[in-house]
Amino acid sequence: MGNIGNNAKLSSIESIKQLEGCCEKGSKAQGLHQLKLYLARFGYLNYQNTLDHESTEDEEFDDELEAALKSYQNFFHLNATGTLDGPTVSQMVIPRCGLPDRKTYLNGPRSPHIDPHFKLSPQLLRWPPGKTSFTYAFPPNYPKQHIPPVTRALQNWADSTHYFKFSKIDDFMKADFKISFEQRKHGDHNDFDGRGGVVAHGFPPTYGMLHFDIEDSWSEGPGTDPKKLDLMTVAIHEIGHMFGLDHSEDKNAIMFPYIVNGIIKRVAADDIKGIKTLYKF
Repeated sequence: MGNIGNNAKLSSIESIKQLEGCCEKGSKAQGLHQLKLYLARFGYLNYQNTLDHESTEDEEFDDELEAALKSYQNFFHLNATGTLDGPTVSQMVIPRCGLPDRKTYLNGPRSPHIDPHFKLSPQLLRWPPGKTSFTYAFPPNYPKQHIPPVTRALQNWADSTHYFKFSKIDDFMKADFKISFEQRKHGDHNDFDGRGGVVAHGFPPTYGMLHFDIEDSWSEGPGTDPKKLDLMTVAIHEIGHMFGLDHSEDKNAIMFPYIVNGIIKRVAADDIKGIKTLYKF
């Protein structure tokens, strides 16, 4: 859980929007620093500077940035132009999970590709063999209206796998899954950024933490709200991370990293393949 690029303020993605179609390899433009931070945060670029660090080199469109853009475009099945074109910008501005799509960089070892879509955490992190029952809890300040969507999310994993079981307890610190709403810097080196951008993150086994960004606009469901994010859908995704799944390239999978307002998704076939491969059931 490194903090590469975590200082990128993704709510200021307007700077990336302004770059659309205006630069290519060899050019310089104000705002490329933000683009590099974005790609670094999500695992496409080995760029270890921060939001406050800015030099002439930060605003250069170099070979590494072109390669990172192509890698990002390939992951999301976009035309790999290596430029910041319209479809690429449109993908980047959608709200998303805060965990990286790739845990290694372009010159490092690749994550294990068991299937063309689903991926497992590079260290194959998982809960101990034989553990199928999990407890979950919320802190005292957790909004009560947001408990049912998370309960439905857990039930979706139980119903889809016929393997995991969940029970709610009151002791937050003793729970396997600790679920809370957080804001901006909240002590885990994975800062939230206000409305939009990163909306949640769930940590791999056996950390057992799931954080939602309190500044985002959440729908309790069970129906759709075109102006809000479906909390159940996001919770199902983050619970997948808590079991050890990484992001999937399959747009139909719950482990696809982006989420659109008003969309409801559940565990899909690609997710089941991944979880069965990891837990061997």
